[in-house]
Amino acid sequence: MTKQLAYKDVNAGDGITPLVKKPTSKQLVVWAGAVGDYTPIHYDKDFALSRGLSGVIVQGQLVGAFLGQMLTDWLGEKGELKKLSCSYKGMNYPGEALTCKGEVTRKYDKDGEHFIECKIWAENPKGEKTASGRATVTLPAGG
Repeated sequence: MTKQLAYKDVNAGDGITPLVKKPTSKQLVVWAGAVGDYTPIHYDKDFALSRGLSGVIVQGQLVGAFLGQMLTDWLGEKGELKKLSCSYKGMNYPGEALTCKGEVTRKYDKDGEHFIECKIWAENPKGEKTASGRATVTLPAGG
């Protein structure tokens, strides 16, 4: 069992435990079905090539979901993801490692809750940021 992260143990500048995902073509199709995003560049290689891409690309919202998973894994069971936003700046491809990263930017108390603000991003294997955003989470105070 993973130790629960506590507000008292987190400081601005701290890194968030990275998450590495390697999405597959099958995962892209399953995601498309789950969210109703049937844009052909995510599953039809010939269509993607006809649009000037080097192949099918991972859905931006799936990358956003991976960023959310990174945060909830880091928070533990008693932490709560309150807000997540991201914008897409590049492309990720199935079969390539996609690394989700983040950093604590601020912490504060409000209405009895312990808030942490973070900047988050995803990188392709070249280390280029393909998505970036922000998140707000809460954590238990800790003993």
